[in-house]
Amino acid sequence: MRAERESEARRLRGRLVDELVEEGLPLDAGWLAAFAAVPRHEFLPWLFEQRPDGAWSLLTSAEESWLRNVYRNRVAITQLDGDESLRQAALDGPVRGTPTCSSSEPSIMAIMLAALDIRDGDAVLEIGAGTGYNAALLCHRLGQDRVTTVDVDPAIAARAAEHLAAVGFHPTCVAADGAEGYPANAPYDRVLGTCSVSTIPLAWLAQTAPGGYIVTTLNRQLGAGLVKLTPDGDGRATGRVLASDGRFMPLRAHRGPRVSELADKVRGSQGSARTTELTPKRLLRPAGRFEFFAGLALPHVSAWSDTRSQTWLAHADGSWACYSRHSVSEGGPRRLWSIAEAAHEEWEALGQPPRERFGLTVTPGGQEFWLDSPDSPHRWPLD
Repeated sequence: MRAERESEARRLRGRLVDELVEEGLPLDAGWLAAFAAVPRHEFLPWLFEQRPDGAWSLLTSAEESWLRNVYRNRVAITQLDGDESLRQAALDGPVRGTPTCSSSEPSIMAIMLAALDIRDGDAVLEIGAGTGYNAALLCHRLGQDRVTTVDVDPAIAARAAEHLAAVGFHPTCVAADGAEGYPANAPYDRVLGTCSVSTIPLAWLAQTAPGGYIVTTLNRQLGAGLVKLTPDGDGRATGRVLASDGRFMPLRAHRGPRVSELADKVRGSQGSARTTELTPKRLLRPAGRFEFFAGLALPHVSAWSDTRSQTWLAHADGSWACYSRHSVSEGGPRRLWSIAEAAHEEWEALGQPPRERFGLTVTPGGQEFWLDSPDSPHRWPLD
């Protein structure tokens, strides 16, 4: 039975690699070999599956569909609410919660690994050990002695180390606050953030060798995505927003209010309605060209749709907007939809720039986006 399962796992890994290649992802032979060799199922003995009602069921290795689900090109949720007991509870029936640990979608993992521009002998720090699968890919490519991975949750870090050991890898894998990096093994040639950050931790700059790279994703519901930075060794870093989108769970120290909390706060709010030509699809669709720019104008704003097909924007300061059938109502200290409309006009005046025309500068005194070049007059704070 085990031999049959391992054979099926190899076949499914091969199919996953074929899918990554067919997507046109920029993977060299080294990364393709890593994805083909590292058994993802050893890192996912269980995963949570979301039901139509929003609750979560647990899928374990005892079930026939488990292996096929493990090798699908999608994110696999492995923890809810930072509460290990919910996994046990889910054995008895569906549970509710917010994902706090996962194995990322293999295609976005591939994009980030490729963006690192790894060279033989590079030392890599990974922030967010998760299941350990991504660290295993790094170990296969570089060797375990060149890989450090940290996670703020001791249970997650311990489990990642167990998974890695089970497939023969023993990198540095410790429980630590990712915002502080891991100075014991610094400097690193590459720092990879597999969790999103609201601002770039300055400790990452200090622990990256000059000329090295930091690749991470931004904790922004609007305008999230990948960035690649090069520290200069003097406390500064400059880089670009990447064309590929990427959305990850936030570093725990960088979490904002949950969407459910904002929804409860504004539920029942009413205001006078007016017509608008700005649709939610144009404003919120990550694949659209405007969504990144909208995030520059609406930092820390969350969006969701309710059961009545209304689209909401809300901020922790009490500002809100509700769109329905080409009309919008707004309330609170700021008019969020009006801000979005003004941003759309500005974006069109700038020539409708896509996300890859933007860059980011990080200094001890502040962090800001810019358009086209660091000396551009068009700048927006990252906060």
